[in-house]
Formats: sequence, C-alpha cells, structure tokens
Amino acid sequence: MTSVEVHGRTKAGVLVPLYEQEGALHAIFTRRHSKLRSHAGEISFPGGRRDKADADLLSTALREAEEEIGLPRDDVHVLGALCPTPTVATNFGVYPFVGLIEPGREWTLSPREVDEVLELRLCDLRAAGNRRRLLHRGIPFRSVVYDVSEAAVIWGATARIVADLLARVDPRLDGGSG
Repeated sequence: MTSVEVHGRTKAGVLVPLYEQEGALHAIFTRRHSKLRSHAGEISFPGGRRDKADADLLSTALREAEEEIGLPRDDVHVLGALCPTPTVATNFGVYPFVGLIEPGREWTLSPREVDEVLELRLCDLRAAGNRRRLLHRGIPFRSVVYDVSEAAVIWGATARIVADLLARVDPRLDGGSG
C-alpha cells in the first residue's frame, strides 16, 4: 500500500461516516462547538489530532468519532481512505477515512466539542456545490463550498474532502437522479 503525505505540521484523522437509507447515501458531519479555539462553529467530519496512543491515523479517526458523537469504532466498516488535505490557517494535514455505518443512530455529542450532528444526502451535497469568494480573517479567497442551507456552509478542508468523495461516488449511487 502506498502512503500519501500532505503538508501540515500536525497530523489529524477524520472519519467520513456514510449510511444508505431509502436508496440515498448520507454523510455524517458535525458542527464544531461555537466556543472552540479554532474552527469554531464550522461544519466538519468527526476527527482530530493524532494522540501518541493511536496506532495510526485511522485509529485516530475512529477514536475521535467515538469521543465526539458516540459512534463506536466497532460499528464502522472502513471502506478506505480519501486524499489527505491540508488546512491553511491551522497547519494540519488531514487524513480522511470513509466508513459505512447503519442508519438510524442516536448520537451522543461531546458537549465541549460538538454543537450538532448533520446527516446530509450526497445528492443534496452534489447539488449544493459551487465555487465562490469567501472572506476569512479579513482575507478574500475563492473556494469550493457546499451551501447546504443559510446556516450550513461547508468550506475549506471539509469541502475539499467532500469534493474528493463526490468525485469517487457514482451519482446513481448517492441518491441523485444521475
């Protein structure tokens, strides 16, 4: 197996949990707690920095998903990895892993880390994708974004992970009209 490295001083693993329900694939996202030091209130996948006790970044992603949303690692069937991506502002190298889970879960949120869980259909994400100008910390830039709703805009590293996922999933499988 070939290892892919990405720029970023701190390595992080994230889980991209997917489930199928009524013919549509859904992805699980979190809205980060509004009082976090970095990426507060942003939509992301469950995950975080690698701990010394983690065997690898997949272990990190599974541990973090369990801590953040109460998803037991044994309930995740890991399908593979997506391309790692860097974060610009916080200098993380983010390694995403895709896992299949059963639908209809009850989530147990970490009150210090997560404000809410969003379960979004891949076909809706595909339809919501566009490229636009954003302003972050006073700096304008153009980026791929997913305008899921007025209150839910996916951008940055998470949007790049979503774009990679959508490029790999046939639209006929994600619940879209294809």
